[in-house]
Amino acid sequence: DLLMVGVMLGICSIMGLPWFVAATVLSISHVNSLKVESECSAPGEQPKFLGIREQRVTGLMIFVLMGLSVFMTSVLKFIPMPVLYGVFLYMGVSSLKGIQFFDRIKLFGMPAKHQPDLIYLRYVPLWKVHIFTVVQLTCLVLLWVIKASAAAVVFPMMVLALVFIRKLMDLCFTKRELSWLDDLMPESKKKKEDDKKKKEK
Repeated sequence: DLLMVGVMLGICSIMGLPWFVAATVLSISHVNSLKVESECSAPGEQPKFLGIREQRVTGLMIFVLMGLSVFMTSVLKFIPMPVLYGVFLYMGVSSLKGIQFFDRIKLFGMPAKHQPDLIYLRYVPLWKVHIFTVVQLTCLVLLWVIKASAAAVVFPMMVLALVFIRKLMDLCFTKRELSWLDDLMPESKKKKEDDKKKKEK
């Protein structure tokens, strides 16, 4: 999805067409639907994440059907708006599970004894995790305000400014802490590797 958005941004820029952005909820829901998990045999056992079914058919079909919806407006207009809002709300809330940013926000109101065994909590002090989350949340709110205001024209420049904000974080956090809080590797994989190292020791 992001590759197609990147290619189309280049084409739209050259041809003077309006830019568009990736549909975050749609993309995350799509990836979640392709997750492969282990089958649970014991009661209460959590399924383990094994990977993603890599294919292009469902992504293509989603956007083909979205395109065809233009010709189905006579039927779609009978769907009540609250129903659509409910579907989008459900998709948005169900997509939040497993996102590190959302997990870190939940830590604000969670006592230490109820905190899950998150890999970054093993190596980064909780107060530093909170600072990192507050910076991210502030940037998100700021971008939302700019996008919703008359200054929306400068939104792409503000997204670019986030790169410099991330670089400024090197002054507050060590590289090791940032590697745990802001790494490309999925947390489940890092946790598995960390547990393996502890067993070897």
